[in-house]
Amino acid sequence: MDGYPAGSLDHNVPFLAVSGLSTAPTKPLITDPVLREQSILVRSEVPPIDTREAKAILRYIQETDASGLPWHSRDNSRRYKFRIRAIGREFLLPPRRARLPDNFEAPLSPPILHSPFSPLSPGSSLYPDGLIDTHWLQKHQELIPSVCLAFYSLTSDSTLATLHDNQLKTDINAVKNAITQSGYKTRLVVVILSDQSPTSVSQFQERLENIRRSTGLDPKTSLFVLPTQRTETELENAVDSVLTAVFDQATEYYRDLARHSRKKKSRGVAPQPTIPPTSGTSHTLSLQGWNVRYDFKAAIFAEFRQEIDAALRSYEQAYETLLGPDILETIPSWSPRFNDARLLSDVTAIRALKCLLWTGQSTAAVKRWQAHRDRIFDLVDRRGRGTQNYGWKAWEARWCTVMANLIEKVEFPELESGISILPYRAPEKNLSAERLQPWEYLHHQGYWYRAAARHLFDRRILARSISEEDRKPPDTSSPTQPSNAYGYDTYMCPQPYEEFPLAGPGVNHARLIFDHLVLARNEFEKRQQTRTSVELALECCKELERMYEWARIMDILTPLWRNMSFRKEGWWDAMEALSWTLRSAAVEVGQKDLVVAIDWELLNRGFSKRPGWHYDITKSLGDVAVEDQPVISFSDDHVTSFLQTSFVFKNEEGKAGQSCPAQLSITSNSFPDAAPVVLDSIRVEFEGSLRTIHIKHQASNNQTSSSSRLRVTKVALVEAEASDDTDSDDDVSETSSESTSTVLLQGVDDLTLLPGQTRVFEVDVPLREPGDVKASLVQVSVAPESFTLKYGMKLRDNNLAGLWYSESSRKKITRTNPHRLKVLPRPPKMEVRFVNMLEQYYASESIGLELKLLNEEDADAITKLDIVLYGQDVPGYKVQIVNGVEKSSPAGAAESRIDGLSVGKIPSSKGIKATIAIDPVNQPIAFDVLVKARYHLVSDPGTPIIQQATYHLNIVNPFESSYDLSPRLHSEWPDYFNPEDIQDLSEGDEAVRRPRGIAQKWSLATRYASFAHEDLAILDLDVSILSTQGGVSCKISKSQAVGEDGLVISPKTIEEAQFELVAQKFDLDDRSQATADLAFTIKWRRLTSSKDVVNAVTLPLPQFYVTSSEPRVLASVSYYSAPDPSSTDASSPLLFLDITIENPSAHFLTFGLMMEPSDEFAFSGAKATTLNVLPAARRTVTYRLLPLVRGAWIRPTLVVRDKYFQKVLKIIPTEGMKTDRDGVLVWVPPEDEADGDGDDESVTTQETGA
Repeated sequence: MDGYPAGSLDHNVPFLAVSGLSTAPTKPLITDPVLREQSILVRSEVPPIDTREAKAILRYIQETDASGLPWHSRDNSRRYKFRIRAIGREFLLPPRRARLPDNFEAPLSPPILHSPFSPLSPGSSLYPDGLIDTHWLQKHQELIPSVCLAFYSLTSDSTLATLHDNQLKTDINAVKNAITQSGYKTRLVVVILSDQSPTSVSQFQERLENIRRSTGLDPKTSLFVLPTQRTETELENAVDSVLTAVFDQATEYYRDLARHSRKKKSRGVAPQPTIPPTSGTSHTLSLQGWNVRYDFKAAIFAEFRQEIDAALRSYEQAYETLLGPDILETIPSWSPRFNDARLLSDVTAIRALKCLLWTGQSTAAVKRWQAHRDRIFDLVDRRGRGTQNYGWKAWEARWCTVMANLIEKVEFPELESGISILPYRAPEKNLSAERLQPWEYLHHQGYWYRAAARHLFDRRILARSISEEDRKPPDTSSPTQPSNAYGYDTYMCPQPYEEFPLAGPGVNHARLIFDHLVLARNEFEKRQQTRTSVELALECCKELERMYEWARIMDILTPLWRNMSFRKEGWWDAMEALSWTLRSAAVEVGQKDLVVAIDWELLNRGFSKRPGWHYDITKSLGDVAVEDQPVISFSDDHVTSFLQTSFVFKNEEGKAGQSCPAQLSITSNSFPDAAPVVLDSIRVEFEGSLRTIHIKHQASNNQTSSSSRLRVTKVALVEAEASDDTDSDDDVSETSSESTSTVLLQGVDDLTLLPGQTRVFEVDVPLREPGDVKASLVQVSVAPESFTLKYGMKLRDNNLAGLWYSESSRKKITRTNPHRLKVLPRPPKMEVRFVNMLEQYYASESIGLELKLLNEEDADAITKLDIVLYGQDVPGYKVQIVNGVEKSSPAGAAESRIDGLSVGKIPSSKGIKATIAIDPVNQPIAFDVLVKARYHLVSDPGTPIIQQATYHLNIVNPFESSYDLSPRLHSEWPDYFNPEDIQDLSEGDEAVRRPRGIAQKWSLATRYASFAHEDLAILDLDVSILSTQGGVSCKISKSQAVGEDGLVISPKTIEEAQFELVAQKFDLDDRSQATADLAFTIKWRRLTSSKDVVNAVTLPLPQFYVTSSEPRVLASVSYYSAPDPSSTDASSPLLFLDITIENPSAHFLTFGLMMEPSDEFAFSGAKATTLNVLPAARRTVTYRLLPLVRGAWIRPTLVVRDKYFQKVLKIIPTEGMKTDRDGVLVWVPPEDEADGDGDDESVTTQETGA
C-alpha cells in the first residue's frame, strides 16, 4: 500500500493532543507554509509540568498509542484507542475559511468562504470539480485533534494558592475561548495534577470547586483531579480511567462531525463555490459527486468512532455512487480527474476491504477484491487506455500487494505460520454452505505476493513492447508536440519514456519482481510449503541473473540444490532449471566444486539435452580459472549421477579362510553423444571384516566406441599396503567401518565407460573374520588435468534381487540385498576344557580351576585368552598361564572379564595349562565362566579363529543352622550394701565402663547341619557378638571345645554346640529391654585339603532379647543321695527343687506359691506360702522331693501368682529340666544311674537339654 498517498489508507483512531507534559520542543502540526500562515494559534501561558510523575504519565500515555496496532477487534485489553501527539503548551489549528485570491475583484455581495480543503475554495487543489483527496484525511488525522488533553499542576503552598489558582482559571478560559473562536468543535479536557495522595486531596476540594465554577468544565467529562502520590500501578490505573472518559468525548466529537455531514447531504443541493469557474470548460462538482464526498466523510468518521459496520455501509454507498453512471462514466479519460476518481475508488475499496477483514468476513473480502478488479478492468477497457499495456499490469500487481498488506495488518491467527495446516482461512458461517471456488478463500500473504510478481512479469513484457518512438522523452523546446503517452495507462506508474527509456536505467523490473518473490517465498517457507518455496527461489534467482547478483544466487540456491527433494521425487524439469541457474552463478564466482558436481549430475540423459553443450566432464572447469588441481568429493546423498552401481555376492554364505565370487557393475546413463568417462579408480568399501577393494585404471585398446553395451571382465585381486593415493581420506565414506585397514585388495583394468554401457568387474573376495558383512560404498574417481573428482555411491538395503552377469547372459539372484554376505567362522580345532574339577564348590573357600588348551590344528597357533564371569555380584579372580603371564580382574556387579591374555605360541598337537583362582564369596551364588580362545595360525595370520567354552558354577553354603536361647540362673546379683555394685566409678567412659546392673544368664544351643556332598572337617566353632542395643554388656563362653584334630561331619548330619551368654546392664536403674545381634562362625576345611587351609562360614543369628524388665520365675533341680554302705538295696534319691523369683523392676512385688501333692513324689516344704521380693532383688524357695518312681519325668504342680495383678507366672526350667504345655518336668534317674552316683555324698546338677 506504499504506492498510495500518505494517510489515504491509514486506520483511523481518535486524534488526541496532550498538552502540558512535555518540555521538549515538538514538531508543529501544520507544516504547509500557506496553511501555517493562516493557521489559528492556541497557546497556554502556564509553563509545562516538569516532574517525575508528569514524565511517567506522558510515557504511559504515549505507550497506549494505537496507531500501530493490528487492524482487528480481538484486542480488548483497553477500552480506548488514540493517536497520541504531545504538543507542549501551544499548537496550531488550520484555518476554518480559505482566503480569496489576491487578484480577485470583490463582488457587490460578500462572498461565502469555505474550507481550504473544499472543492469550493479557489485555492484548493480540488477546485472546482474534484471529489476529495488525502489533504482532508490528513486534516483530521494529524491537524485537528478530537480532544485537547491539558495538564496543569495544583500547588499545595497555601501562600501561593490564590495566585496560582487565578492563573490556572485564566489560562484554561483563554485556551477554551481560543478553541471556540477557531470554529472547530475540539473538546478541551483538563487534568489537574496534585502532589498529594488520594486520601489527602479532599483538603483542596473548595479550591477545585472554585476552578470548576470559573471555567465551566464538567467534573465528570472535562475536569479531572489526579493525585500523584501513589504507586506506579495505581497511577496508571487512574490515567486509564481519565483516557476512558476522554475517549467518550472523542467519540462524541466525531459523531457530531458525521451528523453535520449527513445534514448537508440531506439538503439535496450542490453548494456553490466561492468564485464560479470561468476558465476553459471547467464546471463545478455535481450533486452526485457531493454525495460521494459526504458518504466518504461519514465512513471516515465512523472509523474514528470504531464503528466498523457503519463505516462499511458508507464506503459501499460512496463506492457505488462513484462508479455509477453519473461520475466516472462522465469524466473524460484524458482528464486528470479521471485518475483522481480511480484513486478515490481504490482508496474506498481498500477501506471497505479493511472493514470486511476487521469483522472477520474473509471470503466476502476476497470476493469484494475481485469485484473491484473486474469493475476497474471493465471501466479502463471501455473508457480508459485499455488493459493491454504495462500500466494496467502495474495496477494489478499493486492491487495484489494491497491484499497482502491488508492480511499482514489484520493478523488472522488462522493464517499465522505453525498454527493452521491449511494455507487459507475457512469461510465465514453464512458462506460455508455455498460452493466456493478455490481462489475465493482468503489465502496467506505469500499467495498474493506471488500473484503480484506474476503481474510484474507481464508488466515487464508489455514495457519491452513499447515502440521506440514512445520511449523517447518529450522535446521540452517544442511544447506543442503531442504526448506519446496518450495510448498508455499511466495511472500511478511512470510515463513510457520513464518506464523503458531508450537510454538510461528506467524502471528496474527485475528488482520489483525479486522483492515480491522474496516476500512470497518467506511466507511459503514459514508454512513448510517446500515445493512452492523452491519454485519461487528459482524465479528469484532468474531475476538476480538479470541484475548480475551472482553471490546472492549462490546463497539462495546452493542449500536448495544440496538438499533438493525433487531428486527423490523425480521432478527432473525443476532440477534441471535450478542446476543450470546455479551453474551460471558458480562459474561467475569461481565455485569449482559446485560447477563439477552440477556437470556430473547433468550428464544424466533423464534431463533434456541442451543444444551446443559439450557434455564432457573433463571440460567442466574450462570457463573457471584454476590455479591448482582441486580435489572435489561428494556423494549420492546430495547429488544424483548418471552412473548406477551394484555389488553382488554370488553366494549367501561363506567361510572364513575361503574366498567368495562377487561382481561390481557400473552402468552409464549419459547422453549418447556424450564423451566417454575414464575413471581413474574404483573403490569398494565394506562394513565388517572385509578389506577395501581398489581397482586402478590401466589403458588398453579393448574399449572403443563400437564396444558392446555389456562388458564383463575378471579382475585379479592381490593384497598390498595402502599407498598415499589409495589411502587418502574419504569425505563421503560415512558408512565405512570405524577402523581403517592398512591393507587393500588391489586390481587393475581398463576403466573407460562408454555412454549407455554396463561394465561388470568380477572378483574373488577373500574372507577373513566371521560375521555379517556388506558392501557399503562404491567410490569412483575421475582425474583429468584440471581437477580430481571423487563420487561415492552408497549401497542401500532396498530388498531387491540382484543380477549375475556373464558375457552372453544375465542371471537373477533370487535373494534380496545380495550385497550382504554372512561369513561363517572357520571350524576351530583348539580344545578348551577344565580338568580336575570338583563335584561341588562352597561359599567361603577359594576356588581353583585348571584350564587346558590343546592345539589340534596342523600348524602352530598364536593364541590369546578372553575369560569372562557372567552373573550377579560376580567375584574377582586371577588367571595365570603356567610358566607365563598373570592377570587379575576385580569383582563386578554383572560381569568380570579379562581380555587379550597372551598365551603365546602353542605348537601343533601340544597343549598348555592355565589356572583360574576365584576369590571366596560369602553367600551362595551362581555364575558362568566363559573361556574364549582367539588364535590364528602362523601359516595364515589374516584369518582369526575362535574357540570358546562356557561352564556353569553353582556355589552353595556348606552349612545351615538353627538356634535356641534358654534362660539360666546366674550366680551373681547386685548387692544393695556394696557401693561398688551401685555406683559407676568410670565417670561415663565407655572404654573402661564396668556393668553394674542386673545380670541374666542364657544358654545358646546351636544346631548345624552339613549340606555338602562330602565329609568336612570342623576345626572350630564360635559365636561372636556383632552389636548390642539397650545399654547392655554381653559375654559368651563355650560349653565345650573342639579337639585339635577337629570334628568330621558327614553330609546331611546335624551336630549341636552349646554356648553360655551372660548379659548385664550397665546401670542398675536401667529397666529397659536389651537386644544383641550374634553370629555363628564355623571354621572348616575339606578332608582332601592341606591342614593349613582354613575356611570360615559366618551365619548370622536372629536378634535376641537378652534382658527383661518383667519378673521371671526360674526352676532348678539338684540331686542328693546318701545310701547305707551296709545295705544292698538302692534307696530312692532325694531331689532339691529351687524356685527363684527375679524382680528386675523398680516395684515391690508379692507372690503366692502353692505346691500341689502328687502320686509321683513326696515333697517337703510349704504347700502354700507368700514371698515378698524387693525391687532389683531375687529370692529362692527350695522344695525337697522324694520321687516314688525311677527313670521317669515327674511333674511338680507348682503355681506362682502375682498377688497384685493376680497373674500366674510361667515357671522357666533350667538345666536338667524341661517343660511342656502343662508345666515343668523333672527327671528322676534310673537305679543304675543312681548307684553310680552313690559313692559320694554330694549335690549334683544334671545338664540335660530342654
